[in-house]
Amino acid sequence: MDPTGARPRIHELDAARGFALCGILVVNIWQITDMRAMVEPATVDPIRHVLSVLFEGRFFPIFSFLFGLSFSLFLDRAAQCGDRPRLVLARRLVVLGVFGLIHHVFQPGEALLPYAIVGLVVLLPAAGLGRWVILLVGLVATVAVPVTIGGGLGLVPGLFLLGLAADRFGLADDLRDRSWRIAVVCALAVPAAAAAGVWEYRTPYSALWTGSVAPVAGLLGALAYLTGFLLFLRTETGEVFAEMLEPMGRMALTNYVSATGLVLAADPWLGLSDSNRYGALLGSAAAIIAVQALWSYYWLRWFRYGPLEWVWRCVTWWQLVPNRLTRQERRKLTVPYGRGR
Repeated sequence: MDPTGARPRIHELDAARGFALCGILVVNIWQITDMRAMVEPATVDPIRHVLSVLFEGRFFPIFSFLFGLSFSLFLDRAAQCGDRPRLVLARRLVVLGVFGLIHHVFQPGEALLPYAIVGLVVLLPAAGLGRWVILLVGLVATVAVPVTIGGGLGLVPGLFLLGLAADRFGLADDLRDRSWRIAVVCALAVPAAAAAGVWEYRTPYSALWTGSVAPVAGLLGALAYLTGFLLFLRTETGEVFAEMLEPMGRMALTNYVSATGLVLAADPWLGLSDSNRYGALLGSAAAIIAVQALWSYYWLRWFRYGPLEWVWRCVTWWQLVPNRLTRQERRKLTVPYGRGR
């Protein structure tokens, strides 16, 4: 098998994955450090409430959707490289679960282990279904969960299936040619997300844990953020941001795990635990993003995959996968983001 032979990378989706990581980090910091949400027994911290409306439940759905889409892309690659693609995918998910078990020790709310379990139980069997069936089941699951049991990890199966369906319908192959369709969805999603965000903000904080307000607002916000971001990438300024976010997205596993270590290492000096220092939270998030953006950019100047991505790939294919870029490959990296891609 040749695990390095694959469809060309979809750079906009890598950038979108990096964008989602940035938003997830803000929420993860207050979860990892157990920051206070309330300033008094019945009064939520106003800054925390605003940050919840802007970040909580908005970026996790994007990341989950992209995981399902990437699963489909990898399944196609595995089918081209060997005659047992489902075994390769199963091994890939098991390895992800092992990463998740280790990561869970340091961040109990982490997503890698649930992703691996849902991938094995839902995505792998669903890969053999027709695209319309996958789309219908994904839509039903994604809509039904907020109405019945709330949001959180319960949204993962439906979002995984929607990502799988998106690739089956060719979304990933001609994303650049779908600008007007993305614009239409964005134009509908933004006002809906804004209205839902106001609804969420005006709902008592304690009631958000049991109702459907937060997950519905989160899904609409995720749709608005994702479509808006994809349109933004088509601008000159967006290309600059893509240069920063795409390497982060390509090293999503490494950055997701390493962010936990950076937060835990910095917390004794920042004093975030059991506090409401949300200004310090935003500052630490910006610092971690800057460090990871630079680290990812320069690492991928010399290597094909991030450190954890490389280990993941080697075990997935059960062979030592070349990682060091050749001199000719490094020269190609001088092409600007928006040209020749």
